[in-house]
Amino acid sequence: MIYKNNHIAIRGALAVLLAVLPVFASGEDTDTIKPSTSVGNPFSGKKAVQICQNCHGANGNNTDELTPKLAGQFQGYISKQLRNFLTGSRSHEILQGIVPELSDSEMDGIAAYFASQPRMKGDGSAPNKRGYEIFTKGNRPQKVIPCIFCHGAGGKGLDSNIAMYPVIGGQHKKYLLKQLRDFRGKNRVNSPSDIMNKIAKSLSDEDIDALADYISSL
Repeated sequence: MIYKNNHIAIRGALAVLLAVLPVFASGEDTDTIKPSTSVGNPFSGKKAVQICQNCHGANGNNTDELTPKLAGQFQGYISKQLRNFLTGSRSHEILQGIVPELSDSEMDGIAAYFASQPRMKGDGSAPNKRGYEIFTKGNRPQKVIPCIFCHGAGGKGLDSNIAMYPVIGGQHKKYLLKQLRDFRGKNRVNSPSDIMNKIAKSLSDEDIDALADYISSL
């Protein structure tokens, strides 16, 4: 059963997994915007987001496979990443030059704007069987938690209120490959409690390719 809306059940299931795996213990037209009542205003963000559109696309969908889609990504996750680029806890040559020019309200507006867009989708190709198995069941011998526990059914996220775990279903394959390899090599270290570094460390090259292939198709 996928615990999509029951936050207590999600935390409980994850706690059980962490206990038994001790290594882990330590688009549409851009004028179509869904109003948000949370921090960040998608309407004001539409103006600020122009600085992002050359790379990420007008509505958060783009064609550059090494640049992430942001359409329908959780607002809180985008806001966190922008501030991580600002502090240097996540590195990117271009973004670390752009983000310091943005105010807090602009960052939150940009995040709200992209979050308001229809959620990213993959090409719907036949799923990679190995990737599916790891995503939905994990790999107990390798101490790999099922991806679905944090990223939800279809990789579309658990809930916007649990924004620390992003939407990944339908993301570009090459971008997913790079992020998993960066987590494994500790070139990226800004996941909650370094959980992605710990998981990726146990993934082989073949596992990473299978996961990226499966997730990108969703």
